[in-house]
Amino acid sequence: MILAVLYCLLWSFQTSAGHFPRACVSSKNLMEKECCPPWSGDGSPCGQLSGRGSCQNILLSNAPLGPQFPFTGVDDRESWPSIFYNRTCQCSGNFTGFDCGNCKFGFWGPNCTDRRLLVRRNIFDLSAPEKDKFFAYLTLAKHTISSDYVIPIGTYGQMKNGSTPMFSDINIYDLFVWIHYYVSMDALLGGSEIWRDIDFAHEAPAFLPWHRLFLLRWEQEIQKLTGDENFTIPYWDWRDAEKCDICTDEYMGGQHPANPNLLSPASFFSSWQIICSRLEEYNSHQSLCNGMPEGPLRRNPGNHDKSRTPRLPSSADVEFCLSLTQYESGSMDKAANFSFRNTLEGFASPLTGIADASQSSMHNALHIYMNGTMSQVQGSANDPIFLL
Repeated sequence: MILAVLYCLLWSFQTSAGHFPRACVSSKNLMEKECCPPWSGDGSPCGQLSGRGSCQNILLSNAPLGPQFPFTGVDDRESWPSIFYNRTCQCSGNFTGFDCGNCKFGFWGPNCTDRRLLVRRNIFDLSAPEKDKFFAYLTLAKHTISSDYVIPIGTYGQMKNGSTPMFSDINIYDLFVWIHYYVSMDALLGGSEIWRDIDFAHEAPAFLPWHRLFLLRWEQEIQKLTGDENFTIPYWDWRDAEKCDICTDEYMGGQHPANPNLLSPASFFSSWQIICSRLEEYNSHQSLCNGMPEGPLRRNPGNHDKSRTPRLPSSADVEFCLSLTQYESGSMDKAANFSFRNTLEGFASPLTGIADASQSSMHNALHIYMNGTMSQVQGSANDPIFLL
């Protein structure tokens, strides 16, 4: 599915990682397969009158898909986004977005010609007011319905090929949780049949660029929500950590005194509800996650399967990854040897670069170590530690 992953990635550069702009989910849009909404600045489709872009046919490669998915025409994500749209805004210059109303990353101003360098900082270097502002921004995103995007709650077929739209509102934080679920969910083949060997954002070359774009879009939506153009997502430097040093109430939440699988009541995030966590339920009903609350965040760091993940990554592990000269190699999946991507993702040993199905290291180690919501691929973005 490598090529399909890249199609999704490239299309989202011109539109957005939100996938489904609110302006493009009417039966008319879906039946005509066109998403070229007017830009608010001049009222023309894609801001064409202002030279921002124009409505164009989507061009998809006719290269064959990989052997991992032996089906055609059964999954809405194939040759994305052509199941839903075959005409979208193609933006000019430094303009981007589903209506060409935004600037490409690193550009600002009314004509997207100003350059600005934003710096992401270690979360432990933030002052108390800066840290509290970060948490407040996340909370605001969790409680603000997206004005630009909606999520589908049915497949294209269930929407009767677009004649009966099935979409729902979602808050800005959960929009990105849903996107991460959607890109990695199992394929629904109809009846009771599903296909699990599919993922459009993991175990393949697109893992790093897809997630980089994903976080850039998430960051951008929070900037727009708050009006803080200087906002950046901080990072957690987990090298050589002996425990989860951000799992305290001062930072991302300590453990509940009565239930170690839950967050402390004093945490910013203890009242958060998760979505998209009931994968087998969705599969059994051949349905999509509908974004409804499914319970509290769960996290029990360090009480995981230590035979699979004996420790958190070390500085030496990171240095070995950086020494690998091939971004991708061989089968270009989780069995790839001496692949920078596969080693960093955590399917190959950070000591040898050889794929090892019995171990989860590097990026994967953090997910396993958190031993809760973060440990399930499709729902992992529910935990705000995911952002760091």
